[in-house]
Amino acid sequence: MTLDVAARQLDMSKSNLSRIENAQIGIKPRDVRAALALYAVTGADAEALIEIARGAQQRGWWQNYSDVLPEWFEFYVGLEAEAATLRTYEAESVPGLLQTEAYAREIYRRTAGEEGLERKVAARLRRQEVLRRESPVQLSVVLNEAVLLRPVGGAAVMAEQLTHMARIAQSPNVTIYVLPFMAGAHPAMSTPYVILQFADAADASVVYLDNLTMGLALEDAAHVRGYSLVHEELCRMALDPADSVARLEAASRNFA
Repeated sequence: MTLDVAARQLDMSKSNLSRIENAQIGIKPRDVRAALALYAVTGADAEALIEIARGAQQRGWWQNYSDVLPEWFEFYVGLEAEAATLRTYEAESVPGLLQTEAYAREIYRRTAGEEGLERKVAARLRRQEVLRRESPVQLSVVLNEAVLLRPVGGAAVMAEQLTHMARIAQSPNVTIYVLPFMAGAHPAMSTPYVILQFADAADASVVYLDNLTMGLALEDAAHVRGYSLVHEELCRMALDPADSVARLEAASRNFA
């Protein structure tokens, strides 16, 4: 049975099934049951595998935050933790991997209310470890200039946030581009995005899109290629990295 056929029968994406098979992400007992039924595995063998799934210790840290992270976003965090390269465009807010604690708290307060607030902030800060691990993710960020100007949490919070980004942009694995208003219309005006690439060439790249209530992973090569071309164009239209850092520093001084 091919990966395509199995994934379709199990109602999951091909890359998700591949990552389960390669022990990159976990699998829930109910999904094990569905796979065993599909593969015609029954009896003691089936029960043993279900018990392994129930007691699996290879849990991602994000599963400890399942009370505040929706399942569709847990899926993304799992991909993010495995990624070697992330390319993203943000139009309204600082990407989660670059947010300060105070900025993240205000974003969650405005978009999701007070319930579980501190747990959500803690999970967001934990995600940022991918930038500091032994083999850190290579991060390329394009920011709409509006992100630098919209006050979130007040002047002190914004000044700290902008200074933080200017500082982290000095890291060899982080590149920040500021897309100025004067650049005019651009190809990502309809949506922010994240493009994830993985160290293992066998793992297909993924484009991830989300909103307040759901996320969508696009795995088709044509989609990935299209968004990759958009990212290249945005980087070309934006200020270069050095000028982007200078713009971040100037914006920070305006809030100081």
